[in-house]
Amino acid sequence: MSQVFSSFSAMTAVRGVFAILFGLVALAWPGITLTALVALFGAFVLVEGIAALTLAISNPQTLVPRWVLALEGVSGVAAAVVTFFFPGITSLALLYIIAVWALVTGSLLIGAAVAGPRFEPAWLMVLQGAISLIVGIALISAPGSGILAIVWALGLFAIFRGVSLLIASIRLGRGALRLNTSSSGRTSDAPVR
Repeated sequence: MSQVFSSFSAMTAVRGVFAILFGLVALAWPGITLTALVALFGAFVLVEGIAALTLAISNPQTLVPRWVLALEGVSGVAAAVVTFFFPGITSLALLYIIAVWALVTGSLLIGAAVAGPRFEPAWLMVLQGAISLIVGIALISAPGSGILAIVWALGLFAIFRGVSLLIASIRLGRGALRLNTSSSGRTSDAPVR
């Protein structure tokens, strides 16, 4: 079980760092061109998708339901494939791809928070999911808001998601350490925080 915590912790940290980097680049470069935004978004969701699929496939004892990770992974890879294979995509089409991805991700995060064991506090997962849903709904309901609004919304969401994933990674690392400590003969009654 400590191996599950350790590998999940490392993959979660990678996802968190990549999300924060994506968010910082998006916010630092608000005049980004559509082509650059498509490439940046495609790379972001591809890494997210592959990481989620890897966790779903490689860890039979995941801390998040495998179907949630698999669906999150498939939605990320699908969004990346569309953005990479159609680089001349219009800003409206990109907006809808991002909105659908945000709605799927938000729904899955809320579902995972309610469904069972989790690697981060339920309220944090629900908050991430709610923010993702709000971003998706806002993009669909106001598609004329412009590319700058898309960049800002994505940047802020990615930073929040990255920080949440890093918090989860730290909690998982502490859990792995406690499991290793207790398996070496010492016991620890303190809960993972």
